[in-house]
Amino acid sequence: MNSIGWAILFKTGCFCTREQLTINGAKYTVLDNIATGGFSMIDLVENNTTRTKFALKRITCHSIDDQDIALKEIELMSRINSENVIRVIDHAVTGQADIVVNATSEVYIVLPYYKNGSLQDHLNFRARNKDCMPEGQILQLFLGICEGLRAFHEAQPEPLAHRDLKTANICLSNGMEPIIVDLGSAAVARVQIRGQQEAQKLKDLAEERCSIVYRAPELFSVESYCMIDERTDIWSLGCILYAMCSPTAKCPFDPIYEKGDSVALAVLSGNITFSDDWPYSQDMQNLITFMLRINPMERPFVYSVIERTNDLIGKLESRI
Repeated sequence: MNSIGWAILFKTGCFCTREQLTINGAKYTVLDNIATGGFSMIDLVENNTTRTKFALKRITCHSIDDQDIALKEIELMSRINSENVIRVIDHAVTGQADIVVNATSEVYIVLPYYKNGSLQDHLNFRARNKDCMPEGQILQLFLGICEGLRAFHEAQPEPLAHRDLKTANICLSNGMEPIIVDLGSAAVARVQIRGQQEAQKLKDLAEERCSIVYRAPELFSVESYCMIDERTDIWSLGCILYAMCSPTAKCPFDPIYEKGDSVALAVLSGNITFSDDWPYSQDMQNLITFMLRINPMERPFVYSVIERTNDLIGKLESRI
């Protein structure tokens, strides 16, 4: 097991609350909390030697199963090689999870820190300032997201699906390149469902781990005998492109969720509407609806989405 060292800093005449920790020999200072969830939190930390800032994800595990899931996230990240997918800098485990005696362990994952925040942060900023992103810029950003997703779908020895792809799970690098993050919901992409029990299990897992407004129709109503594949992510990709084009930075099902209406019914109806003040081309609408097909067997694979996106970029550049 990897070692974690802990220390508390004291300064003359005061107590310093900045936590110090050592992960596999590297010493870090905790500077700030970035985000907190149900069983995990992300802190901004600084390497005490290089002064480089990182994001530190801490996952509290209440059982060995929890711990295995957290370690699986690390293993999956190591299998995906793409400039558009986050990579693990380092990781470690402290403590021993035991649900019987209510003991917990913690998994620490050191990740790159993206000071530009998430794509959702960027879209919210633009929406507040009524500043629509140029169509060409949207397509280039979207292409980067698709390339990152292709690395999931081409993973070896078997394809992976992200299963929680959304604008909040895409960070922006210093050069404003999209980086897919948070692989906590990632799983083997192709799942053969044999019977009601397996269908219910997948549905429950999706409810727990897949954000409702970006969730594919087949994960709301899982058939008893079917194949679920990586095209769950293509639905989410369509929702992301819609949000990137929306003057309000919302995906098609955000308003339904905010009103308290049934997102499941809205998704399963497949009724995607575009506002009267939609500022982009018909080609962009067609690309979105190309991905938002209710029947997953009619939905494209990521290669086709990349091809269409490149065609639109070429078309736009030829006009210029």
